[in-house]
Amino acid sequence: MTAPFGTQVTVVVPPQATAGSDLNTDIYVAPRAATVTAVTYSTVTAITGANTNSRTVVLVNLGQSGVGTTVIATLAFVSGVNTVAGDEKTITLSATPANLVLAAGDVLQWQSTHVGTGIADPGGLVAITTTANYA
Repeated sequence: MTAPFGTQVTVVVPPQATAGSDLNTDIYVAPRAATVTAVTYSTVTAITGANTNSRTVVLVNLGQSGVGTTVIATLAFVSGVNTVAGDEKTITLSATPANLVLAAGDVLQWQSTHVGTGIADPGGLVAITTTANYA
């Protein structure tokens, strides 16, 4: 077989109700070598982006050691970048193809970080789609 085999995992991420606080949550351990092909975020309630005081969400590959910093996908909730409760919001993937490659055992972390005084993050569902890498 030559067709890629894809997998989607959906993970609940907790809220960060305090606008000026950050929250990092380990959400997934890659069971096999794969390439991330899509990441979406469905929030419990709406987020209305704002300039100066905003929030950025990032999916990071910590590697097998748990200390890596490879950014897989990121989205800044600035003015005009909003969510609607329950609707999937596409998170922009890294433009560096190597950043999307996972090894078996890599730990993925969801980071919700305030900018300025921040805005709240209601939490919700992160969906990560991967295609298995077969050598």
